[in-house]
Amino acid sequence: MKIVTTEEIRQLEQQCLKIGLTTSALMENAGRAVAEEVGRILGNGGGHGILILIGPGNNGGDGLVAGRHLHDWGDRVSLYLCGPRPADDPNLKLVLERGLACIDASQDENQHKLDELLSSTEAVIDALFGTGQSRPLGSPYSQVLGRVTKAKEERPELRVIALDLPSGLNADSGAVDPACLYADNTVTLGFVKMGLFSPPGAERAGQIAIADIGIPAHLARSVATELISRQWVQQLLPRRPLGAHKGSFGRVLVVAGSVNYIGAAYLACSGAMRVGAGLVTLATPTSLQPVLASKLTEVTYLPLPEAEPGIISAGAARRVLSELENYDVLMLGCGLGQSESAKSFIGAVLFGLGSSSPPLVLDADALNTLAQTLDWWHRLTVDAILTPHPGEMSRLAGLSADKIQKDRVGIARKSALKWHKTIVLKGAYTVVAAPDGSCRLSPTANPGLASAGTGDVLAGAISGLLAQGLTLFDAATLGVYLHAEAGNMVKASLGDAGMVASDLLPVLPLVIKKLKES
Repeated sequence: MKIVTTEEIRQLEQQCLKIGLTTSALMENAGRAVAEEVGRILGNGGGHGILILIGPGNNGGDGLVAGRHLHDWGDRVSLYLCGPRPADDPNLKLVLERGLACIDASQDENQHKLDELLSSTEAVIDALFGTGQSRPLGSPYSQVLGRVTKAKEERPELRVIALDLPSGLNADSGAVDPACLYADNTVTLGFVKMGLFSPPGAERAGQIAIADIGIPAHLARSVATELISRQWVQQLLPRRPLGAHKGSFGRVLVVAGSVNYIGAAYLACSGAMRVGAGLVTLATPTSLQPVLASKLTEVTYLPLPEAEPGIISAGAARRVLSELENYDVLMLGCGLGQSESAKSFIGAVLFGLGSSSPPLVLDADALNTLAQTLDWWHRLTVDAILTPHPGEMSRLAGLSADKIQKDRVGIARKSALKWHKTIVLKGAYTVVAAPDGSCRLSPTANPGLASAGTGDVLAGAISGLLAQGLTLFDAATLGVYLHAEAGNMVKASLGDAGMVASDLLPVLPLVIKKLKES
């Protein structure tokens, strides 16, 4: 499912014109598709009171077409014209011929008529501005949207539906005008817009639906950013043949844990096992092994020498490197800590790898060690998936976390290209970027996942999937999706406050089972 920028939208529209698909045809398709989705949102059968805010451009034209169809299907539609329409506007002519209530904002002194409509309507459709709007919203648009916001505060049941995207939301960056509405639903046209999955705009979009407006799918083949879809994930799930044995599903060596972060090792290993890895071995400081063995009964162990109790020794790197030929994936970093011996150990492993080393999944302290190594990507040449949160990405990229959050897709993509590594930039709408410029976004934002240890589960899940033969980009993508869906399932039963990382572990197999059955 493609995610497009404003420039890509323009290019698609130009390509449509070249094949004879006119702007007016796209507008008719868009308006009807929006009307159909509004019917699903409000409940099919007509009779709904609907107010549509009409802007001066194509977004307003889409709103006029949607209003005509909703009227024809039995809804009570009122139009509030907030900007001048062309004198020969055929869509305006069609709604006027039907006798729809049509109020010109310039003739509505103090917006009293708007207030009357808002007090009696069931839903408001924002069709003021679409992807072309980049300037701040001026008069009368900001005042009109302000009235809608006030009406929504007074009547929470009032349904606010944005056409394509809430007016004032930047389609590329997700930046919002102060007047931008908090929509309950956004019916976006043709393809998802990047800004709908970028903060703070993502918080204004509500539930997103995609309206098919007739743009041929092949025209968007060159678009490099995709939204991870359920259908795609179902096709990617590793097969589980009846004659399989544990070696069929890969072997993961997890190097994790220290005296202060024992749980990280448990969560990472469990994440790998719960997505179906055949064998997981935990390499951890010797004194921690008995503690972890009481919880991790299914893994095997590689006890490592210690610099002090519970802290890995730098010399343990030789032991790890000597074992790598027996494994399909090396996962490194969760809970190792940032002691001098741990950092020396991590560096010795990472920069001591040979050309035949298995692919890596690097998290937490492995990332922090890389960030302290000048031009590390020139030295770490093996295939690797990096799973930073914004703070870790800030240290790796040498940018502020705030700057990263404002351009998550762009920075993840540039970093993957520069470092030639697969990047999983965690957070709301996690970004997965590949070295070839391809990028995928998670459709999920779940505050319940913002707690200690959930990243360890994710890194483990990605490692377990990578061991089963998926490419790095696909393993990272599938791991992100399964992890997010597990979070959604836990949220549905427990809520998003008090969810802990270990809640995800028994749910991961259920997510996979549900995907296979559907």
